[in-house]
Amino acid sequence: MEEALLEQQIQAAELDQLQKKARIKVEKDCNKALSEIKSLKIVKKTGDTHGCWFKDPTEGSAKVYLLSGIRNRTLVEYPSLRSFTDRTATPQATVLQLPFQWQGTGHVVYNGFIFYHKADTPNQIMKVDLLNGTVVDSTLLPGAGRLPVYSLNPNTYLDLAVDELGLWVIHADPEYEGNLVITKLDKGNLAVEYTWDTRCRSRDAEGAFLICGTLYVVYNTRYGGRSTIQCFYDIRDTVHRDESPVMFFPKRYTSHSSIHYHPGDKQLYAWDDGYQTIYRVETQRHDQVTVE
Repeated sequence: MEEALLEQQIQAAELDQLQKKARIKVEKDCNKALSEIKSLKIVKKTGDTHGCWFKDPTEGSAKVYLLSGIRNRTLVEYPSLRSFTDRTATPQATVLQLPFQWQGTGHVVYNGFIFYHKADTPNQIMKVDLLNGTVVDSTLLPGAGRLPVYSLNPNTYLDLAVDELGLWVIHADPEYEGNLVITKLDKGNLAVEYTWDTRCRSRDAEGAFLICGTLYVVYNTRYGGRSTIQCFYDIRDTVHRDESPVMFFPKRYTSHSSIHYHPGDKQLYAWDDGYQTIYRVETQRHDQVTVE
């Protein structure tokens, strides 16, 4: 009786996984894969050695955000990329104080809200309205926060990301050999939509990002070197290894403390040893997508 019940539970879980994969496939026509990291542009050097910067990926938004360091409450908002790079441009940047300190470099701004890892908590994610600085929602991410996401960035335990499919969290799971786990969140109420265990290791990783539901993990050495993408995980099994070989970043022998993909710009916004840099990426489209 117990074995039969266990088998039913396993079959129900597998069916639920297939249904959720199919639902993502139907709701979002998104079957692009990363094919090349084309070029590097050093935009500026400001702030600490570690930090993160990015644009709000919401359509029509040009604002740029900067969070310097690995623990703080200060968020700097620029009206555009031009105002970020040009010190003489007006209007000047806006300095915002968040209600709680953030930890690490894995934060994002999405649709006018900042989503960040609250300091002094293992796995609490805050959602704050940037118009009035109030907490809209928060959640505790099950199973997260016990290991740094990437061994080369030991202060980041939750790495939030945005792609064409929405809001994600990347974290490492000690019960899964320390490999990376990706969780899809509802951007409205922060509810967990689904979680995928990947085979991508956190050891020697310095960052990761998602494009159309595919996780790309960036590796380096602890001494700094040329960053490479050596592992990826596609939630819908539509991208195969022969279609995404090992990819090298343009030559620059340092290290990244954060990498954020912008689905509108098709660019990576990276914090490269204190330099704010932009990588332009190329994607290729798969005309036939199947759900296995």
